[in-house]
Amino acid sequence: MRWLPLLLSFSLPFGSVAAKKSSSVDRFSEFHAQALSSSPVKLSDATYKKLTSVPRDYSAAILLTALEPRFGCQLCTDFQPEWEVLGKSWTRGDKNAESRLIFGTLDFAQGRDTFIALGLQSAPVLLLFQPTTGPHAATTLEAIRYDFNGPQTAEKVHEWISRHLPGRPHPSVSRPIDYIGWVVTIVSALGVFGVIFKSWSFILPVIQNRNVWAGLSLIGILMFTSGHMFNQIRKVPYVAGDGHGGISYFAGGFQSQYGLETQIVAFMYGLLSFATISLAVKAPRTRDNKMQQVIIIVWGVVMVLMYSFLLSVFRIKNGGYPFKLPPFM
Repeated sequence: MRWLPLLLSFSLPFGSVAAKKSSSVDRFSEFHAQALSSSPVKLSDATYKKLTSVPRDYSAAILLTALEPRFGCQLCTDFQPEWEVLGKSWTRGDKNAESRLIFGTLDFAQGRDTFIALGLQSAPVLLLFQPTTGPHAATTLEAIRYDFNGPQTAEKVHEWISRHLPGRPHPSVSRPIDYIGWVVTIVSALGVFGVIFKSWSFILPVIQNRNVWAGLSLIGILMFTSGHMFNQIRKVPYVAGDGHGGISYFAGGFQSQYGLETQIVAFMYGLLSFATISLAVKAPRTRDNKMQQVIIIVWGVVMVLMYSFLLSVFRIKNGGYPFKLPPFM
């Protein structure tokens, strides 16, 4: 019987390893069962420690957040629906748990001790715990922290998690169908279609009117030639100071401009276009000779004044511009 103690002492290490492995498997099975009914799993201080304890042969993505209004965490509130969409999509797409990943959420109200232990001063914080044993075991026990930079979506976080889980399934994000949105869209479309159908006899003459299309085309041309798209792309200021307590309406140089400058130039182009059209179309059709002369003189003076002001604006933009016209010299 002398060999019995020796055999027991020899088998103890293997029994310990088997117990640890069994404990890790049991923990994963327990949390995976909870995830199948509700993912991400809602955690507390105790369940957080249990889920992240070592050894573990699975991964855990845990969001530490503060959703109560008294904390005023707007990012937490905005990101929570995206996090839930990701957790539900991943769990539904991986019911057999081939990816060995558990999604969990720990709110500050239920995890105050954990926040203090981790030294967290802000939320949300997303941590990814890698396996410590098994074929996907990581070389370090430290959790990987996600960087909340800019607007966050389920797809963006899914890409980050997938990058850190190579060689495993990555179920895609599946968003729930917005039935209310579909109903509202269909009803709105039917309503618009009904209004158009009933008023088509009034709408058709407007659509076929050449003057309407000419006016819309002229407005579009004036907007884009005056620099509207430049303002939208560059996000230019409306006006700026001139350095002497006043306001500068025109920016120097042809590579910069102000919002008000664009409106002034568009107004000048529009007035010049209207004057040209009046001289070319309206004046010849006027049968009264005196009225015709008045129209020609008035619009001629307007064109001269506007062109003179436009040339002065060009000189403000570029001091070397050589042309000028009275009275704005």
